[in-house]
Amino acid sequence: MGNLGAIWRHPDDFYPLLKLKMAARHAEKQIPPEPHWGFCYSMLHKVSRSFALVIQQLGTQLRDAICIFYLVLRALDTVEDDTSIPTDVKVPILIAFHRHIYDREWHFSCGTKDYKVLMDQFHHVSTAFLELGKSYQEAIEDITKRMGAGMAKFICKEVETVDDYDEYCHYVAGLVGLGLSKLFHASGLEDLAPTVLSNSMGLFLQKTNIIRDYLEDIDEIPKSRMFWPHEIWSKYVNKLEDLKYEENSIKAVQCLNDMVTNALIHVDDCLKYMSALRDPDIFRFCAIPQIMAIGTLALCYNNIEVFRGVVKMRRGLTAKVIDQTKTMADIYGAFFDFSCMLKSKVDRSDPNAEKTISWVESIEKTCWESGLLNKRKSYIIRDKPRYNSALIVLLFIILSIILAYRSGNQPSN
Repeated sequence: MGNLGAIWRHPDDFYPLLKLKMAARHAEKQIPPEPHWGFCYSMLHKVSRSFALVIQQLGTQLRDAICIFYLVLRALDTVEDDTSIPTDVKVPILIAFHRHIYDREWHFSCGTKDYKVLMDQFHHVSTAFLELGKSYQEAIEDITKRMGAGMAKFICKEVETVDDYDEYCHYVAGLVGLGLSKLFHASGLEDLAPTVLSNSMGLFLQKTNIIRDYLEDIDEIPKSRMFWPHEIWSKYVNKLEDLKYEENSIKAVQCLNDMVTNALIHVDDCLKYMSALRDPDIFRFCAIPQIMAIGTLALCYNNIEVFRGVVKMRRGLTAKVIDQTKTMADIYGAFFDFSCMLKSKVDRSDPNAEKTISWVESIEKTCWESGLLNKRKSYIIRDKPRYNSALIVLLFIILSIILAYRSGNQPSN
């Protein structure tokens, strides 16, 4: 009933949601028949359904390379995230991980649920990796080596300063941006992007995730994961976990707004990076997560719910972003709309209000000066729905029944 309620409130979400559902079904049918590639793409759908959808639009060679790149780094991240692994065991694995990807027999049991399956059957990923072109292999090995070393460094080091925070985010996400740029270049479809821009693409996504996932990370068992820099949160509370307590709500929101403002400094670089892309499929692959990030920051800003549960974009809006992001006009439009949303939430009494407004207005200025805002329709802020809510919900119910009937009557293999 949650989906029906959302569609009733936002009837324009219906068609993009339907297209997203059909795209997901189509993507699941495209899983290769070879056991190792079948495992990799099936696992990709399980550990990141949205990423699996976006990656499907890429050409076969680049798609395969990015699929393996993602799974290798997801496995590396699973080792880092598992707080039950002793440090003296974890650090050597992180440092040597770039060598394990060449070993068809290597695996290491850790993580939970689908991530444990990925680690237990990692030989499938290694087998697929060894079938990639040499330039793809070299790019993936280089980034894995550098990321593993960076993760190992921060296993033994706290995120104290904002510089530490930027360095940590560089290791776990900025390097992903660099790696993707290398893969795009290896494919022959793009020029090699400047390192600083590639790094910012990763930092913007990672900082958004760190902000959104505060509660999940702080409540991690058996040990909390703490990524918010001491230099920021110590201005508001004595301990990072104090932010989740109701008596600290005002200070918690002020700290949150400080963190969001810090993330906004990367937006200009991200817009420059995306404006230089030539291949339309690579463009969409890069643009969709960035729009999701600015949308998530707009929702999180000044929102105490970040410390109470999960704050994320509604599924219908996500479907619209995936369906309608095709040009730089769409990107500038989305960044402008979400920046306006964030700006409307700024409380002038907030300690960082002036700084936040300055960064937001800088983003708005960049979007205006592109000259492209009048070439897109806003799908984020709309005064009136174009369709009747009751009719949309009725169609949704009918199509759900048809899809369920068809699924139930398909012959089993």
